[in-house]
Amino acid sequence: MESLKLERISFRYPGAAEDALREVSLEISAGGVFGLLGPNGAGKTTLLSVIAATARDALALVPQDHAFYPMLTCRENLRFFGGVQGLQGSRLKERVEAVAALARIEPVLARRAGQLSGGLKRRLNLAIGLLTEPGLLLLDEPTVGVDPQSRAFLLDTIRSLAGPGRIVVYTSHYMEEVQQICDRVAILDHGRVLVSGLLEEILQETSGILSLRLRSPLPERLAAEWRTRYALQDDGGARYRLRVDGAAEVPQALEAARAAGCEPLTMSYGRRDLEQVFMQLTQRSLRD
Repeated sequence: MESLKLERISFRYPGAAEDALREVSLEISAGGVFGLLGPNGAGKTTLLSVIAATARDALALVPQDHAFYPMLTCRENLRFFGGVQGLQGSRLKERVEAVAALARIEPVLARRAGQLSGGLKRRLNLAIGLLTEPGLLLLDEPTVGVDPQSRAFLLDTIRSLAGPGRIVVYTSHYMEEVQQICDRVAILDHGRVLVSGLLEEILQETSGILSLRLRSPLPERLAAEWRTRYALQDDGGARYRLRVDGAAEVPQALEAARAAGCEPLTMSYGRRDLEQVFMQLTQRSLRD
C-alpha cells in the first residue's frame, strides 16, 4: 500500500452528545512512521477503528488490549491467528518463526501467554499483528504498561518496520515516543485534526520563542523585568518561555539568569517539542 487518504471523516457513537470525529482529513504515505498524537479521548482509537473497518483486507491492527488467548502458549496463539487469516502449512510455519524472531519471543514460545511479563505480552501482540506482512499496520498505544527496556525495544522494532509499500500508523499520548520514531505526525483533540505534516516542520519555531529550564525559579525582580521585556511565560518548575527579538538576545537572557543565580539547565531556540506545540494549540496538557 502506497498511501491512505481520508477526507472529512466524521463519526458519532449512538447516544453520544457530540461527534467523536469531526471532518478528519489526512493523507498518509508509505515509507515512514505516521504518529497520531493526542490526549485520552481525543479520537485516536475511534479513527483507527474507522480505518480498520474500511480497509480490512490490507491491514493489521495491534490494539491497546492484549489480543491473544492467555491459556494458549505463544506458539499456539501465533498458529491460531495465522490460520484464521489464511496461512497454512509451510507458509504458516515460516511466518510464525519470522515474527517470533522479530519480536524476540522465541525462548517463550512454549509458555502460556497469560504467564508472560507485561513487556513480553506486548511483543506477542505485535508478533500476531505482523503474521500476514500487512501493507497497513495500525498500532494503538502498543507500549502501555511496559518497562523502559521493553519500550525501547518495541520502539526500535516498530521503526524498523517502516519501508516502501507499508504504511505504519502509531497512536500514543506519549509525546516522547512519537517524537522519537515518527516522520510525520497529526495532533488530534476533541475529534479534530489540530495540525498535520512533517515532524521537523511542525517543530520549527518561527515566532522567536526561547524556552528555558533553570536550576531555580527566577527572582521576582528579574521575572518582572522579563515580563515587560520578553513577554515572559512561567510554565512552572523553573521552566520559562521568552519572546526574544532575534538570536542575538539569547546570550543576554542566559547571562542575566546566571547573574541572578538561576543557572540554565536546558534551552531551545528555533525548535519546539510536541508538548509545546500542543500547549500552544489547546492551552492544556497532552496527559489531561
